[in-house]
Amino acid sequence: MRILLIAGLILIVLGILSLFIPIPQRERHSVKAGPISLGVETTDRQRVHPAVSGVLIAGGVVLIVAGARKRA
Repeated sequence: MRILLIAGLILIVLGILSLFIPIPQRERHSVKAGPISLGVETTDRQRVHPAVSGVLIAGGVVLIVAGARKRA
């Protein structure tokens, strides 16, 4: 099926990108004391664990193989 092939390719691309591109995570910390409000925003960039990327890539390969078998 063509849908399995497309879904497999998308998973492989997402898996490869997740190895190299960090995901930004923003946190906002604030303190209120009466009429005064003080806030700080921190940004942290974290990469996805390589095992997650491996699972995405492996899942993409499985979908591509399954799509090729149904077509043949």
